[in-house]
Amino acid sequence: MQNINLIADVMGMSVIAAALLIGLGALGTAIGFALLGGKFLESSARQPELTPMLQTKMFIVAGLLDAVPMVGVAIALLLIFANPFLTKLAG
Repeated sequence: MQNINLIADVMGMSVIAAALLIGLGALGTAIGFALLGGKFLESSARQPELTPMLQTKMFIVAGLLDAVPMVGVAIALLLIFANPFLTKLAG
């Protein structure tokens, strides 16, 4: 009975951790995209002749920004479906 309670506690905390990973990763990425877009528009308005170069750099940074929540989703899926903490309880 004690082992079932421990498993339930670990899974409950893992679900909370997964929700925080996905939620905070999405929030941080949204803030990053807002800042990136705003600064791109400001710099394009100041120097329109540099817009193609700035746009290329903006898309590179946007790709790097997208990697953050993808890693968070991968870790969240690991915690939900293949939880490494449950193997420590069994062993």
